Order: sequence, then structure tokens, then C-alpha cells
Amino acid sequence: MFYKKNGMPEEGEIILGTVKKILYHSVFVSLDEYRGLDGMIHISEISPGRIRNIRDYVKEGKQVVCKVLKVQKNGHIDLSIRRVGTNQRINKVADFKQEVKAEKLLDFIGKKLEKKLEEMYKEVGYALRETYGSLNKAFERLVLEPEDIKELNLQKKLEQELINTVLEKIKPKKVEIKGILNLELPSSNGATIIKKILTKLQRGEIIITYISAPKYKINVQASDYKTAEGLVNQLQEDAIKEIESHGGTGSFKKLK
Repeated sequence: MFYKKNGMPEEGEIILGTVKKILYHSVFVSLDEYRGLDGMIHISEISPGRIRNIRDYVKEGKQVVCKVLKVQKNGHIDLSIRRVGTNQRINKVADFKQEVKAEKLLDFIGKKLEKKLEEMYKEVGYALRETYGSLNKAFERLVLEPEDIKELNLQKKLEQELINTVLEKIKPKKVEIKGILNLELPSSNGATIIKKILTKLQRGEIIITYISAPKYKINVQASDYKTAEGLVNQLQEDAIKEIESHGGTGSFKKLK
């Protein structure tokens, strides 16, 4: 069971809904992330261009990603499918799936403590959502900073079981930065010197691969962007400094 939010969605918010009823000029959906709320999608907000049959685009029981257009005082919620971008749709579905997995993990922890999921939400779940925005984001943060759990002032047994399980089940998320390093050394043994420089710099989560002279691809992974960026900056500075000491030249360009 997926425990939903109380209250109303905000205008402009991207949400998930399940199609309940399809009429000639509109579609009614239940909001999957909000308790007891429905919304309406007018035919003009289904897809660009003329629509002859709404059922060619939506079906009862199927989940759709919508944008909240307007929340009226009487509780009526206007939604749109066509105003949701492709990346927004992909990210929303992915986030929802991750939140469902996180809820299953919370349920798993509850069973160890002989508590129902509803109890777990009351004791810790809602607090995690309030603090971090979602269960999934909360668990990802606790993997990196386990001591943050102290701020919630939980019972010792619950605190310990939650941290132990999260650390066991969730792998730290990696941030990746890529770039192209150009190293040129016009000498008879230039290739050998460049190889030695790059071999010395390649370590841990730093991977350097040859593309074609004088280009080398740099791939750096770390637990957060600041650390990854620091590693990339240090690497390219060391490489360029080293090649220049041998009379060569170097440059670096970060890939988007």
C-alpha cells in the first residue's frame, strides 16, 4: 500500500494519476500521490492537434503523468498531459518507482520490529518525508550521512534497525563527470611519457581511456558532485603540469 500525501497539489507540479473515467470531452483521474483526490483533463490537454477519439490516447486503469494547471477553491483540479515534457515524464515515473521501493524497505524494517507499515509511517516515515522530501531521498542521504538519523529523535531500537537495514540494502549513489584531456608532446618518446603520466594519475574511481592522439577520455565517479569535480580539476591540473614539464602542451574540456 502506497501511503499518500494529505492536502492539495501545487499548480505547475508534475504528478501521477490513474485514469478512472473517460468521457467524450474529458478524462477523470485519481491522483496516485494524494489521498482521496481526483483531477480532470480536458480533451484539449490530452495531446497537441485534433483528437477524434480520446481512447486512442488513454485507457481506464492506466497510469498517466500530468501537470497541474489549476487548483480551484472548490477543490476542482485541472490537469494536462500534453504539457508534460518527455524528460519530466521519464523522471516522474522513475522517482515514483523508487519511492515505492523505499516504502517496501520501510515495510521490511517494520516487520523486523513487528510493526505494521502504518505504524512505521507514524513513527518515522512521515518525518523522513517531511525532512528530505521523500523516503527514497531520505534513505539515500542516510547512506552517506548515517549520523543524520539522530536529528529525528527516534527510539534506539528503531533508529538502529533503520540505519543497519538502509546501509545493507542501499548502495551509495554515484556522481559521474566526464571530460576530454588533450596531451601533446612532439618528441620521439612522447607517447611513452604520456602513457606514464596517465598511468600514474589513473586510480580508484578515475578511469582514463585512449580515444585517438592526442585525445584521452576522463571518467571520474564520486559520492557527490563537489568531490567528483575536485578530482577532475586536480587530475587535469596534474596532467597538464606534468606534460608541460617535458616541453609539451595540454588542455581539458568537460563533457556535458
